[in-house]
Amino acid sequence: MNNVRALVLTEYGGTQAVQVMNVVAPAVAAGQVLVRVHAAGVNALDWKVREGTVRDAFPLQLPTVLGIELAGVVEAVGAGVTRLQVGDRVMGALGGLGAYADIVALNEANLSLVPDALNFVQAAALPVAAVAAWQSLNFAGPLRAGQRILIHGAAGGLGGFAVQYAQQAGAVVHATAASADVDHVRSLGADHVIAYDREQFESVLGDIELVLDYVGGEVLARSWSVLADDGVIVSTVSPAILASTPAGRRGLWFINTPDAARLQAIGQDVASGRLQSRIGAVVPFDDLPAAIERSRTQPPAGKTVVQFLH
Repeated sequence: MNNVRALVLTEYGGTQAVQVMNVVAPAVAAGQVLVRVHAAGVNALDWKVREGTVRDAFPLQLPTVLGIELAGVVEAVGAGVTRLQVGDRVMGALGGLGAYADIVALNEANLSLVPDALNFVQAAALPVAAVAAWQSLNFAGPLRAGQRILIHGAAGGLGGFAVQYAQQAGAVVHATAASADVDHVRSLGADHVIAYDREQFESVLGDIELVLDYVGGEVLARSWSVLADDGVIVSTVSPAILASTPAGRRGLWFINTPDAARLQAIGQDVASGRLQSRIGAVVPFDDLPAAIERSRTQPPAGKTVVQFLH
């Protein structure tokens, strides 16, 4: 098979550390399928991996292809593959890196079928954010009706799904977002939306039972003051929470794992309108390095998706 385009991390650093180049197309192994990628989701993990800030948690051998989720069409199947076939439209999270390439080999178990009502851009926005939001919300224990929850970064791809899941579970949902996104987050089902650029959440909140930290930094540090005595903070962005949790408090670091069955159900909910999925930006492949940098400096509300044109 010919070489394929890929976005390759050659060294840790800034935008110059990633390059679009040709790499050898993968071969399909037992239990795997080859997917021709039509779209892939851009995530904050991309720039964190690029800069080396998570190298201790995610050690890599460079060079390596970036990207953690995709949507596309099955081109070939390996031995033992029974659920998928050539021509299927699929979406999934890799459980590792490598999605930013024209052809990707990944385990059949990581893939779900794309509902007919969704296009590839819509599908590529789901595998990480939608599944991680569900898993992180339930990481410290099942959601329950009446539970007081605070979701930071509620206008982002991850936060938007978390607001909806929490509302559907009957929780009392507090959320933080930029003032421009307050109405959108409220439309997702948040009971109380705090514009972080106008007021500090700790001045109006307290006795929160679960904080979902999708922002990190000083936002995480300030969140301890609003936590109930028996509450818990779950962070997806700050592995340091394990070492920095105050005495007598409970802080957990969450890492999402692929869940094809959950993704399949989520895809159907988005297709039917039961869940909203917000696409913040769609960019061409050549703009991918810049889009990753924008996700670091000026993340758009909603999900950024890179569209592959073959």
